[in-house]
Amino acid sequence: MAQESKLPIYGALGANIGIAIIKFIAASFTGSSAMLSEGIHSTVDSGNELLLLLGISRSKKPADQGHPFGHGKELYFWALIVGILIFALGGGMSLYEGITHIQHPEPLKDPKWNYIVLAVSMFFEGGSLIIAIKKFNELKGKGTFWSELRASKDPSLFAVIYEDTAALAGLITAFSGVFLGHYFSNPLFDGVASIVIGLILCVVAVVMVVESRKLLVGESAQSDIVRGIYELVNQDPDVSTVYYPLTMHLAPNEILLALDVQFRKDISLKEVVDAISRTETNIRASYPDVKRIYIEARNLAKSGEQIAKEYREKEES
Repeated sequence: MAQESKLPIYGALGANIGIAIIKFIAASFTGSSAMLSEGIHSTVDSGNELLLLLGISRSKKPADQGHPFGHGKELYFWALIVGILIFALGGGMSLYEGITHIQHPEPLKDPKWNYIVLAVSMFFEGGSLIIAIKKFNELKGKGTFWSELRASKDPSLFAVIYEDTAALAGLITAFSGVFLGHYFSNPLFDGVASIVIGLILCVVAVVMVVESRKLLVGESAQSDIVRGIYELVNQDPDVSTVYYPLTMHLAPNEILLALDVQFRKDISLKEVVDAISRTETNIRASYPDVKRIYIEARNLAKSGEQIAKEYREKEES
């Protein structure tokens, strides 16, 4: 699963490095502000892919005494940094470049290279986006694409999709700016295009920051998973009452589950222990992403701690 989620990142990284180089070369020959903004955009995206790969690597570190639940949230932290960089470097510098170009317009040179670079960039960005979407569709649930994307817990997928979508929108904007600037012989269109590219990046950055923040502060598993766990436990014949499950994502494919269960009053201590073991087995079989399960057993007369204590004493005797 980890290697699979890296494939879209590797594809986007290779595309962005090559595209950034040719964009900067084209911008130096043509003087296009929009093309320079696109070069900055691709450079920032290349750095972002490296940070996501770093996050994946660090998130795989095993649990230790200081981090008993592992390091899975490292990926969410670096996804947050990616969102901040897109906003500050990609969006901020594109806005600055566009405003500067409007204040001090420069006559555009032959746009032929711009068109060639933009066409090549669209081809590679489109390919990268197709790879990411294909991988996402293989892993997503039964909801619509956009609803599943917003609900995704894996930044290695949704970050690449957001970035590549913004990249294609930016390329179309840059193409429009270059074309309109030459068609009307007005370099202001190029500066406006750069500003629009900056705004696109800022919007995408805000979306990524919001999504990463929710995961960092302890977002629950998807509602269908939580509801499925509730129904699964509630069907057990030894369960009298199950309170709504508490879940939290520790990593894209690692969920912590806390259950408060009241078993039937008339069952024995051994039957309670067997029911707990059976419940954990059934949950893990149906929802393999649930890696850690904590069940508090209750009945009308005794707390779960009392039941466990009495059972241990009985076993020792």
